[in-house]
Amino acid sequence: MPFALLKDRALISVSGPDAEHFLQNILTTDLDTLAAGEAKPGALLTPQGKILFDFLISRAGDIGFRLECRADIADDFLRRLMLYRLRAKAEIAKQNQVFVTVAWDGDSIASPSDSAGADSTALADSRFRNVAVGRVYGSAAEDGDPGAWQALRIANGIAESGSDYQLGDAFPHDVLLDETGGVGFRKGCYVGQEVVSRMQHRGTARRRVLIASADGSLPASGTELTVAGRPVGALGSVSGKTGLAIARIDRVKAALDAGEKIMAGDVAVTLAIPAWAKFAFPQDAVSAEEA
Repeated sequence: MPFALLKDRALISVSGPDAEHFLQNILTTDLDTLAAGEAKPGALLTPQGKILFDFLISRAGDIGFRLECRADIADDFLRRLMLYRLRAKAEIAKQNQVFVTVAWDGDSIASPSDSAGADSTALADSRFRNVAVGRVYGSAAEDGDPGAWQALRIANGIAESGSDYQLGDAFPHDVLLDETGGVGFRKGCYVGQEVVSRMQHRGTARRRVLIASADGSLPASGTELTVAGRPVGALGSVSGKTGLAIARIDRVKAALDAGEKIMAGDVAVTLAIPAWAKFAFPQDAVSAEEA
């Protein structure tokens, strides 16, 4: 079973009798649908609906949760959670020296025997639809193949902050949290909920994660995508000839209808919707000049 040790991840624990109520009221994820043994995506938003922190959340015992996030934002995330806690009976702490390992392509999500100890916790990463991916929290002995993990994430259209977009610059719909179970549209209010719900009900999401491909190697992450010199998006994570992009789907559709090339620097690219996604290119795309 292939695996990869993710050295840039951290865990924050939230536990106590009010932990679930507290998190349910501020995060996009609907915790009523979070099953034991599952890691679901989610975000803490600004009041304007932009992603302030992204994470994977899982249950830890009867009254606890784990929030897995980027290590470089963990301290800021913890402070923001503490700010929202107020009088809630919930303990919030960053877990030190906990390794995060991902494993995939197996019949189960058990820990790879050469990378995780017996005390590890294995969880199903619910973002992936076409391959079983497990996240293991515990000890680690080997690095595995981080490059193969990035290629798998790209092939499945799974975007993450830092690699594919900047925090504070994207709505949940932009990075497909609405389609990967990261947004609960039937739960009560949470921070930024009004903006996200309005985008959902009006169908106004224009920026989306797409899979980019080219005949040769793609340029570096962050390269602007253009049509006839006009911007339509930017590349995120790249692995050889394929990568992720966040692009305006109305402008991409207009380019496709007009037979215009989409360029990443000086490389012509093809942009495709992830096979599992439910959104589609708009039927009546506007031109780049009109948008």
